[in-house]
Amino acid sequence: MKEKTLLERFLRYVKIDTQSDDNSETTPSTMKQYDLLNVLKEELDEMGVPNEIDEFGRLYACVEGNNKLTPIGLCSHVDTALECSGKNVNPQIIYDYDLSDISLGSSGLVLSKKEFHKFEHFKGKTIITTDGTTLLGGDDKAGVAIIMDAVSKIVKLNKEEHNPMYILFTPDEEVGRGAEHFDKTKFKCKFAYTVDGSNPRFIEIDNFNAKSIIVNVKGVSIHPGNAKGIMENAALILSEFIDALPKDMIPAKTSKREGFNHLVEMKGDVENATAYFILRNHEIDLLNKQVETFKEIKKNLQEVHRKAKITLEIKDSYLNMLDVIKKHPECKDHIEKVYKRLGAYFEYHPIRGGTDGANFSYKGVPTPNLGTGSYNHHSLLEFAVLEEMELMSNIVTNIFLPLK
Repeated sequence: MKEKTLLERFLRYVKIDTQSDDNSETTPSTMKQYDLLNVLKEELDEMGVPNEIDEFGRLYACVEGNNKLTPIGLCSHVDTALECSGKNVNPQIIYDYDLSDISLGSSGLVLSKKEFHKFEHFKGKTIITTDGTTLLGGDDKAGVAIIMDAVSKIVKLNKEEHNPMYILFTPDEEVGRGAEHFDKTKFKCKFAYTVDGSNPRFIEIDNFNAKSIIVNVKGVSIHPGNAKGIMENAALILSEFIDALPKDMIPAKTSKREGFNHLVEMKGDVENATAYFILRNHEIDLLNKQVETFKEIKKNLQEVHRKAKITLEIKDSYLNMLDVIKKHPECKDHIEKVYKRLGAYFEYHPIRGGTDGANFSYKGVPTPNLGTGSYNHHSLLEFAVLEEMELMSNIVTNIFLPLK
């Protein structure tokens, strides 16, 4: 049987619609995620790798290795983001990229080096884009393809020549449920790496702490002609609430390690109005101060609008894995040695987002995040660079080759 190339794997995976659903209560949130999970199971079976898909849609696999060496894990997620459709993905491949603008099919969308200065680094590379009607799915099918490519290399070695290799593919990462039902007894590694980032140069051990807040306003409705002194318009009160939040603490005005309050959704009328926020900060103390700001605004507005009822639903989402990594530096030391052995440049880069690895870290498996060579995630402008994916496949493979 002809072995699949990394590109062939990637193109096969992105054409399978695996979008998750944040309104679903099933596990996984969408059954179509099994379409890719079953493909991966079939490919692992063909390679002779023991594996199973559990009742929660988690695919666990293990390539036996030298038991005297540290067992190490890899993880990626099979679902794609909610912002853009993942159905009928039609990738474009641009070989030997010459820095000219890239038209995305007939959509009218264009990838331009004027807008994305990083493109200058991709001259002569192979660029894989969307046709402008869907996302590409590089987040995280690039990671899935990289891991599967690495598995195909490791299985050819004598097991005494490499570390034990544990693999986990999760559904529902995009809806914050990827680490649910995590079974450490099936992922028996000392530490692991998610392959779910972007730039291959970045090793990520520092992510956001995350909370969510739903602001609910119950107003008082009456005919507007008789409203004086009686009506409490819930939609207007919610607008006052949003206006009272710090104006510069939003995603469009923050970068690096700056936190934000992100208004994801709002809806309302005179009687009922609701806004859904996600709050992010690398420092837990600062995140808690953001929450206190919401509570203070609620208190102030409630005193003004006494007949209305304002409530906050506050939920924890995930924590910064940095505190765990500091206590278990072996995962950090190991990947540094891999990059150095290959002569590959690396730097530590804070994630302005979350990762399954953050939750795995707090469940007993320290899990830094590595790049994939894919960019502009959650967007019709998403693209991947084949040569960077190949570099990551080499890096990931070398994770399991004993370090001198």
